[in-house]
Order: sequence, then C-alpha cells, then structure tokens
Amino acid sequence: MVNEEAQARVDVWKYAFGFDTMRVVKCAIDLGLPDVLESHGSPITLSELSTILNCSPSSLYRIMRFLTNLGIFKLHKTSSSTGQMGENHESLLYAQTPLSRLLTKDNMAPFVLLQSNPPAPWSGINANVLRAGGRSAYGNTKGEDIWSGDVDLLEIEKHFDDSMACHARLATSALISNYSEALQGIGSLVDVGGRHGLALGMLWILHDWSDELCIDILKKCKEAVPVDTGKVIIVEAVIDEEGGDEYTSARLALDITMMAGTVKGKERTSKEWVQLLNDAGYRSHKITHIKAIESVIEAYP
Repeated sequence: MVNEEAQARVDVWKYAFGFDTMRVVKCAIDLGLPDVLESHGSPITLSELSTILNCSPSSLYRIMRFLTNLGIFKLHKTSSSTGQMGENHESLLYAQTPLSRLLTKDNMAPFVLLQSNPPAPWSGINANVLRAGGRSAYGNTKGEDIWSGDVDLLEIEKHFDDSMACHARLATSALISNYSEALQGIGSLVDVGGRHGLALGMLWILHDWSDELCIDILKKCKEAVPVDTGKVIIVEAVIDEEGGDEYTSARLALDITMMAGTVKGKERTSKEWVQLLNDAGYRSHKITHIKAIESVIEAYP
C-alpha cells in the first residue's frame, strides 16, 4: 500500500504539470495525430508518422512517449535494438486506443480545443476574483462575460460551434441509448437552444444563466407546451455532492468552467433544479441519470 504522504507528493507533481498535459493533448489534436492513426488503420512507425505530419522525428518521439505513458496511444515494440534516445525508432509502432479515438476531429476533439484555447477566462480564477464576489472570473478581468463577443474570442468561435455540435451528437446518443422513454409519445419537439443544436428541448442551455433568468426561461417553456400532454425536457448536468459516479469530476470541472466564463452560470444539484422548477410553476418533474455527464430532467406544466 502506497504511503499517503508519498502519494500526496506524486499528486502535487501531477497538479504542477497539469497544464503540460493539456497543451500536449492539444498539440496532438492540432497535428491531427488521432485522425492520422485512425485513417491509417494499423500501427504506424515513428518515421512514417513524422513524414505524414511533417514533424521532427526526435520531437515527435518525445510527444508520443508522453502520450503513450498517459495511455492515449498504444506503443508496440518490434525490436530490442537501440539507437538515438535509447530506441531504434523503426522498432516502435504506435496504435490507437479507445481514448485516442475519442480525440478525433469528429468526436470529442472540439471540446479539448475549446477548453485549451481561450486563456482570458481562466486567468480570472484566482484569489482576487473570489474575494470580489458576484462577478464571473472573466468579468473581473475583462469587464464582461465570455458571451459578449470580445474580438479576441472570435478565433474560438469555430471551436465553440464544433464543440456544441459534438455535444449534441453525444448527448443525443446517450439519451437514446440509455433513456429513449423520454421521447416516447412526443409528436412535436422544439429546440430552445441556439447554434447548431438538436431538437432535445433544452440541451446545455440553463447552466449559462442565473437562477432568475432560468426561471423566466422555464416559465416561457411552460407556456408553450400543452398542460395535459406536454413536457419540457432539460438535458443538463446534475451534481451529486454525496458520492456521485464516474462523471462527477467532469461535472465539477464543468461548473468551474461556468464560473470562469459566465456571470452567474453554474452546474446545479438536484435540489437546486427542483427549486427552479417549483419557482417556475411546474406541477411535477422527474430526474433520470444516464451514463453521461448530463442527466435528463422532465418537467410537467
């Protein structure tokens, strides 16, 4: 059993170098590494990879060593011969893993690029922001929230659109696979979201806004559906502070993202969701947890 103090030191080193992990994963996506390996269809040598990517073999070797250690790619060794940096590069074969396949451009890569690109919101997560209170971290550094369209954020607009489209696909798949009952018996479904959202009622919409604005939105939705047969479907994270599941860390991280990039946006607990629905005048509700970062909240007018 690992000594707790020794493990604590290991963890601190991980936190200290956490930024490096994000940057290297972003670099891999920008290079197109996951997509190249996916299209290649079989393990590939370092020299082949460096030629395709037009990269220095020695630098690429170090990047791949880092990523294989994380388990993002799989390393196969076909020879025990050694050379520069202790390895014969022709003896190294790199292959995809379930994790690296999620980092292709048509999967979850847009999320990583979105999170790793805008530095301004994250620069506001500091002690001064917490002492100031009442404003988003971004608001304290820029005087507004991330939705205000500041010119230095225009470069991430494509990443935002791509990540929202990606999220819609993932959430739709999770909903249909784990809780298709939510959509049964519905003759017409309207998307309340913007951009390229899918018709799922409200998908990652309410977490952007304050409780007061959420109540207003929910009231408008309540007015738009039939009282006896209609319902509002909300697909959002529901934080469990008592235990949670394998997605709890991601939900809590998403909450910090909302703190950094919005004025009063946040992820909510089930108690907070119930309070919003009650204040908006809904007569009943049902919260169903699915195998995803989101849960399905069905609200009945």
